[in-house]
Amino acid sequence: MSSSNGQAANGKQKSFSVLDSDSHIVETQDIWTKYLDPEYRTLGKFALWREEGKSNSYLKVNGKIFRDTMNTNIPRHAIWQPGMSWEDVGDLDPDVRHDKTQGASDPQARLMDMDTMGVDQTVLYPTWFAEGFHLIEDPDVAYALARAYNDWIADFCAAAPERLFAVAMIPLQNLDFAREELERIKPIPCFKGAFVRPMFIEDRYFTHPYYDPLWAALEELEITAAVHPANGWWNPEWTSHGQFMEKMRTRLTKATLLAEAGGGPDAGGGNGGNLGFLAAGELGHPMSQVISPWLDNHMFVGAALIGFTVMQRYPKMKVVMAHGKASWMEEILEKMEASALTFPLLHAYPVRTDPEEMWEEGEVMLGFDAQERMVQQLSGDYVEKIVWGSNYPQQDTTSAWEAIELLSGAGIEEDVIARMLGGNAAAQFGITPIQAV
Repeated sequence: MSSSNGQAANGKQKSFSVLDSDSHIVETQDIWTKYLDPEYRTLGKFALWREEGKSNSYLKVNGKIFRDTMNTNIPRHAIWQPGMSWEDVGDLDPDVRHDKTQGASDPQARLMDMDTMGVDQTVLYPTWFAEGFHLIEDPDVAYALARAYNDWIADFCAAAPERLFAVAMIPLQNLDFAREELERIKPIPCFKGAFVRPMFIEDRYFTHPYYDPLWAALEELEITAAVHPANGWWNPEWTSHGQFMEKMRTRLTKATLLAEAGGGPDAGGGNGGNLGFLAAGELGHPMSQVISPWLDNHMFVGAALIGFTVMQRYPKMKVVMAHGKASWMEEILEKMEASALTFPLLHAYPVRTDPEEMWEEGEVMLGFDAQERMVQQLSGDYVEKIVWGSNYPQQDTTSAWEAIELLSGAGIEEDVIARMLGGNAAAQFGITPIQAV
């Protein structure tokens, strides 16, 4: 039985509707071969392309190829399936090629997985477009690819228009194009947000006045800014704190292994046997997925929304900060309150000195996962400002049933859980909930 009727095939029941505010779609080649305007198909594949062959995988951005640094036998971006635990994912045989989750790209399989997970409705975020789209250098090609992606995802959502929703790709390379695409997708029912990756674009961060027309358009058109970080594993972009750590780890690995091999930074072919190991050498655990989401998100909130007064100047603009946890906000506000009161601020716009009050008044919500201990322990402090996301089908996916169990086990009342797992997100994205019975 469908979860939209309150009961899953596993017999579990709930009395409220669950809206997954952060799940992912894995783009198919149809975007380039079917949906992209024919005149842009060659340029589009040059600007952004994901190749997943039998023996290699890479992301191409502006004609440059960036090969996967992780084990390509395990597609971490689309490996989780209902019933899998994180331990199950970690125990997968790295020497065997594993198929991607069908629901990552097929709407019918997606709906079946949602039923099993206890998810009634979901908001879909991109995968490869999240990694590479904002890096495209040609504004015209970016605009064409944005239209193609949005037409493709709209057809995907048409399989269940009351359950599947999406955030649109917007060509920030040219804000006139961005405005046109926002106006084009606005009447299409499935679109409930505009995708923004918190990063530098053309050496500009979102504190730059260049983006003021974007905030104005989102507020005027009543389209939610859907802000979602990306680790930067598959591209050269360095904005992410996590990607910076990965680059440093690679350099430290190379330096360490060269030293052990008896050579310096310019060691030549004499160490060929040891140097051949450099490509596979590692120093410590990969850190991108650990630190980049919440660091990138809190930089966006602290620097752009509060510090650059975006929340202050566009108070009706709705924002969802997806996949970055929520607990850090208390510490950021506390520190910003002290800084705002004690440091003279030279700024293009007058900055309010009460960030905590501005945050409470603002239309910004933070994505959380149910494992967050602070949210479990202090749910009353967060309940009005958080939305839940599963991160399906990536390796750290959780189901709604797991979230309900964790939150209930922490003593949180059912009506509060209902807001945290569905009510808040429905209001923030403007989605009519499916009523569970």
